Amino acid sequence: MRYLPLVWASLFHKKTRLILTLLSLIMAFMLFGLLQAVNVLFNSGADFVGANRLITQAKVSFTQPLPLSLLPRIESIPGVARVAYSQFFGGIYQDERNFFAQFAVDPDRLLDSYPEWKLPPDQREAFVRTKTGAIVGRKLAEKFGFKIGDKVPLKSFIFTTKDGSRAWEWDVVGIFDGQDDDWQGRSSLMYLNFGYFDENRQFGQGGAGVYIVRVADPNQSEAIAKAIDTQFENSPDETKTQTEKDWNLGFARQIGDIGLIVTAILGAVFFTILLVTGNTMSQAVRERIPEFAVLKTLGFSDGKVTALVLAEALALCLLGGVIGMVLAMGAAKGLGAVLGGAPVAVQGKVWIEALVTMLLLAFAIGIFPALRARRLQIVDALAGR
Repeated sequence: MRYLPLVWASLFHKKTRLILTLLSLIMAFMLFGLLQAVNVLFNSGADFVGANRLITQAKVSFTQPLPLSLLPRIESIPGVARVAYSQFFGGIYQDERNFFAQFAVDPDRLLDSYPEWKLPPDQREAFVRTKTGAIVGRKLAEKFGFKIGDKVPLKSFIFTTKDGSRAWEWDVVGIFDGQDDDWQGRSSLMYLNFGYFDENRQFGQGGAGVYIVRVADPNQSEAIAKAIDTQFENSPDETKTQTEKDWNLGFARQIGDIGLIVTAILGAVFFTILLVTGNTMSQAVRERIPEFAVLKTLGFSDGKVTALVLAEALALCLLGGVIGMVLAMGAAKGLGAVLGGAPVAVQGKVWIEALVTMLLLAFAIGIFPALRARRLQIVDALAGR
């Protein structure tokens, strides 16, 4: 700690250069924190789901509907506790920017399959008996000010009504919560009564996008998934059944491998930062060769001089990195709000990854200038050679 003032003074040797280098590091780590937060969101969206649910979709694609006639056959498979079905609605609320997920579902089957959603009994009953009924998640209700009794107009970009209109109107009959913070953070969606939807859509009656299969014993999930697919093998409605976690990951990767995209972007960013900050450190050491010679004259060993240069590189990376990560936390909250309340957050795991990156970056940019300072000969340095 006694050498900290010396390191700090060396860091501010050229203030303009320091500020520009810090800005580069701040932006790099802000991007790191934000992209890693998005990456964690995609993966945690798969990790937190129930281990006792399977998703059955058409073998070709989840966009191809499956007939509801498959329901009793899936229910008859040993080990299946409850089966629900769901159809993505794809509606816009008032403005194209106001998009949030809506799914047409059977009310009882959905809530039995997802006990993690908490809905008061009277609101559940209203959802069942109201043909045009809909329930909204707490976060969604807070964002748009939805309350029970409201009529919510949605313009579907997928489904038209029998008269050819894309305009649908739904009555809010309930507001549901999540059983814990993870589920509450994902309550930015709406469920619609499937009966009314199916009766009034122009095409696709009697079909659903996916089946949600709740199993009695999660250890039997693989066997049950195989039994479901075997039952419909070589039929017009072949299926693909997988755990809810795997299905969610597959759905996210429809737009690409998020992890690979994030890694590629960050790799390019930090390679550039490595060159920029490495050049900065090398130049700073070259300019201060006489100073290092004086330090050695005063009794500083080669090891201490080496440590001072590495400490300067570490201070530079930590200062820029921590500021960048703090800014990333604020940016993540803003991004979450733009994405309809999605729980985008710079979690502890991301901070640990950032700190490790700061240490590695500091070593990479500081080691060569530090070795140069270590090999410095006092006589040559003072002579300007």
